[in-house]
Amino acid sequence: MKRIALSLLTSVIAITAVSPAFAANFDQLRRENLEKDAINIEEISQENLEKSDRFDQLRRENLDKDAVDFDTLRQENLEKSDRFDQLRRENLDKDAVNLDQITSEDF
Repeated sequence: MKRIALSLLTSVIAITAVSPAFAANFDQLRRENLEKDAINIEEISQENLEKSDRFDQLRRENLDKDAVDFDTLRQENLEKSDRFDQLRRENLDKDAVNLDQITSEDF
């Protein structure tokens, strides 16, 4: 029992003596890691603004490419509608039944 108690006491004394050295080393390593991983908010903000400006420019370019000229489309549709009406009238004229002619032929 005395051996176990003596062994434990020796371990505690050794750990106590070495701990401050490890603690100092740990603090130094922690500071170094914090400095390595430090985030420069201003730099990131500037990068995001530049990306945002580029995004806005690309968006405007795409809008310009895909812009629809509604006046031109409306005019084309009106012309097609006029052509459709003309063809419809021609078909009605071709297929028109002369009722008087049919009536006189039947009797």
